[in-house]
Amino acid sequence: MNASEILQELRSLRETASVLYVAAHPDDENTRLIAFLAQGRGYRTGYLSLTRGDGGQNLIGTEFRESLGVIRTQELLAARRIDGGEQFFTRANDFGFSKDSRETLRIWNRDEVLADMVRVIRTFRPDVVITRFSPEPGGTHGHHTASAMLAVEAFELAADPNAFPGQAGDLEPWRARRVFWNVFRWGAPAAGEPGDLRLDVGGFNPLLGQSYGEIAARSRTMHKSQGFGTVGSRGTAWEVFRRLAGDPAATDIMDGVDSSWGRVRGGEPVGARVERIITDFEATGPVASVPALLELRKQMAALAADPLVAFKRRQLDRILQAALRLFVETIVRNAEAVPGEALELEHKAIVRAAFPVTWKSIRYPVSGDESAVDLALKPDLVATQNHARTLPGDTPPSQPYWLRAEGTDGMYAVGDPALIGQPESPPAIPVEHLFEVAGQTLVVAGEPVQVIDDPVKGEIRERLVVIPPVTLALADELALVAPGKSREVIVEATAARAGLAGRLKLRVPAGWTATPAGHDFALKSPGERARVSFTVTAPREPGQGTITAAADIGGRSYGNRRIDIAYDHIPRVLLQPPAQASAIALDLQIRGRTVGYLPGAGDLVGECLARMGYAVTTLSGADLTEDRLGQFDAVVLGIRAFNTRTDLIAHLPALFGYAGAGGTVIVQYNTTAELKGSTLAPYPLRLSRERVTDEHSPVALLASGHPALTTPNRITTADFEGWVQERGLYFPDQWDERFTPLLSMHDPDEAPLQGSVLVAKHGEGWFVYTGLSWFRQLPAGVPGAYRLFANLVSLGK
Repeated sequence: MNASEILQELRSLRETASVLYVAAHPDDENTRLIAFLAQGRGYRTGYLSLTRGDGGQNLIGTEFRESLGVIRTQELLAARRIDGGEQFFTRANDFGFSKDSRETLRIWNRDEVLADMVRVIRTFRPDVVITRFSPEPGGTHGHHTASAMLAVEAFELAADPNAFPGQAGDLEPWRARRVFWNVFRWGAPAAGEPGDLRLDVGGFNPLLGQSYGEIAARSRTMHKSQGFGTVGSRGTAWEVFRRLAGDPAATDIMDGVDSSWGRVRGGEPVGARVERIITDFEATGPVASVPALLELRKQMAALAADPLVAFKRRQLDRILQAALRLFVETIVRNAEAVPGEALELEHKAIVRAAFPVTWKSIRYPVSGDESAVDLALKPDLVATQNHARTLPGDTPPSQPYWLRAEGTDGMYAVGDPALIGQPESPPAIPVEHLFEVAGQTLVVAGEPVQVIDDPVKGEIRERLVVIPPVTLALADELALVAPGKSREVIVEATAARAGLAGRLKLRVPAGWTATPAGHDFALKSPGERARVSFTVTAPREPGQGTITAAADIGGRSYGNRRIDIAYDHIPRVLLQPPAQASAIALDLQIRGRTVGYLPGAGDLVGECLARMGYAVTTLSGADLTEDRLGQFDAVVLGIRAFNTRTDLIAHLPALFGYAGAGGTVIVQYNTTAELKGSTLAPYPLRLSRERVTDEHSPVALLASGHPALTTPNRITTADFEGWVQERGLYFPDQWDERFTPLLSMHDPDEAPLQGSVLVAKHGEGWFVYTGLSWFRQLPAGVPGAYRLFANLVSLGK
């Protein structure tokens, strides 16, 4: 912390009030309000996002589902580092858009989500809970409404000692003072009603040199996977609050809440000393505050045990460390460690203030080991301690804790209740450094990191992760095989360490066979790869299953693949799920051989076309000329191409001309917002926000004799079984009569929608606009989706 940040933190130390903001997803939070409460008023402020945004869409890459949830988790943590809030989650899985809270609560485990929310409230102990959404059903996401409904219920249950008694061992009941709805309307200022409170959160923070609207914009811009970069606001900004439960409030959200140290028994002298420290603080020499901070520390230590006091002690320790200019780190040469190997840990400490500090010891909490140091630190001189630690041989590979076990469509499975609510997994090897400062012990927690000197990005720090000695990958994550036929499945093993030898095996679903039974392999050096081939034969009847790869080495079996997620705005994340592929025995016919694919926001549909047997060429806007397009049997536009590409609109005449000359053009869904142009097709159509979220909703064939439903695969209603997450989104609701709607579908209690697939004959060729969620169905291996999409590509062939 710099001097301004230390003073900012001291002002927060003075305050004892807390606020928990509750909503459903990453990006739902009001970052301006969080910044104002945390950095303006100094309250402890948390954001509880019920989900990690796993079911959303990705504007910066091709990651979806669990990988996208990991990205958005890190984006939220990056946002909180800017606006000053803390981040929490429940185990709820974002299964995709939901039209009402009833569907949401049918798919989520209501009791488990409530238990998680109660756990966070009892842990965080907020004075006020604020929801982003109304608990009354309305025209918003069902997750949104459910988050507010459950927040009100959790507010009551958290205070009930008979609710969730299993938490009683480490958490006491807690009653917040009240629950508010932070009233707002999409794209417009909130309109208050009599009895609502209004709060101006648009102030300027002179210590930070920014308004809370500017801080909020930097925070919100961290949601890059959702394209939420924004411009800061300055000046007055009103927020509206409507009480949902708890005590009335007449003038402020904190009415009746003592935000001073007077709320703590014996705390008044503590509060008075904090005020004096703030008054006497010297920005050019924060070390001058150290003696007073140490006296304050003694006062706090004498207070009775209390979660609030424990939190404030930790906050004071951070301030003390910053005032001492005490920097501590544990460096490891390689951020990836294999179980059973020795790690060379280089511990470093430096104090840059002229105040006596002794480095007493280094403690490893997991093993309970502690190594004495007893070294008096000299100002501006780095002290180093080298230790070797052996990583236990049974240490599992690092994996986000909510992804370690198989969950359900609505809930993640978490084995350790202590992790519930936490944003990410604890360190692989936690480290504690103990220092003596004027007779008091200061504990500085840390973990091993690799420090990378990147010639472009500069210093990069990566957390230590545990990896297996070998990682596996199947060359294709989805194996399409005709019933009774065979195909090659390639497995690649990559060595993380030298001198590995073992046997690669393939486990296939019941009814399938794989030959040979295994392949011996030997890898001499790290990074070396062995690539082997198995012949997999499908059963004679259509069906699905999972192919799993394993490497047996020295009596242990390893079966993890490796997924590196790397973006500049978040730390690198390593995922290590099982090395698996979906196996699908599918009777699939295609016509035509070449497809041009113009990417949009990012999807895997092009790869899925290649699995069907098409030769796929990735296109740019410059390739959209009739001469260039003429070599393709079909041209497919990626999702949201009209929202994200700036090189598309000018080339539409050539694209439409290609269709008119006998080609087939398929346009996948676009959103209604931020369209780069109003023309999406050679004939008029209008996008809407209509969608069908129930993946099990009945589908009717409106034109059963149309070539798109008969050739080369005859489509029946059975082809719409087994769809995932949703049917489709942003369907057109008006279109030219030259379009033929192929399908009708609807969510429960709603009118049928016919805009999911629109096909028009255009000159000698075909034009298709489709809002079905191919970007989810095809990578998930939905058989009927492959058959229908193959028909669309095959039109006119």
